[in-house]
Amino acid sequence: MARVEIVSIPNGQFVQNCYLVGDERAAVMIDPGEEASRFLRELTRRNWKLQAIWLTHGHIDHIMGVETILGAHPVPVYLHPADRPLYDGLAQQARLMGFEWPPAPAPTHELHHGDHLTIGDARFEVRHVPGHSPGSVAFVAPGMIIGGDVLFNSSIGRTDLPGGDFATLMHSIQAEFLSRPDSTRVYSGHGPETTIGVERETNPFITGAYRLE
Repeated sequence: MARVEIVSIPNGQFVQNCYLVGDERAAVMIDPGEEASRFLRELTRRNWKLQAIWLTHGHIDHIMGVETILGAHPVPVYLHPADRPLYDGLAQQARLMGFEWPPAPAPTHELHHGDHLTIGDARFEVRHVPGHSPGSVAFVAPGMIIGGDVLFNSSIGRTDLPGGDFATLMHSIQAEFLSRPDSTRVYSGHGPETTIGVERETNPFITGAYRLE
């Protein structure tokens, strides 16, 4: 795989990780959260040309910055269709949490399991990983997974939100994460980077130390 740099930008009230994935020619933005101005400044600082926005899912903390980013860079927006209702309900999601936020512009492209996306010379495969939300996806390349809110360092994504399901999430983790080499780096939607090997050995949801009552 061609070499790309992955820049994590924790941001906002949800401490969500927005990722810039780029090389010397172009970049994509994955999950632009609340503090869009920070992401734009980082693009400018690196002199990266934004090529697209890729969304792992449609929860509020991962899409709050879409409108601002598109105002500066009118690029395609990619989302799995099963999460379109969540995405279209951004304003309603905000109200449920006690604040106001405007709707986001409609996505322009659908993501489907097995699709391939490129950034520069690098190639990522889309894997559908439902459970946290119906349309959650991971972007997979050799040695890495940018996985949204599926698998975290020592934890997993919530399944108590609308569309979440614990058994489905665990199946996604087993099929699409734990099937990969231990050295695979996992870039999650919240918290620090981890690896498949570390989570296989220490994550209580995987080792069985945590039992769902």
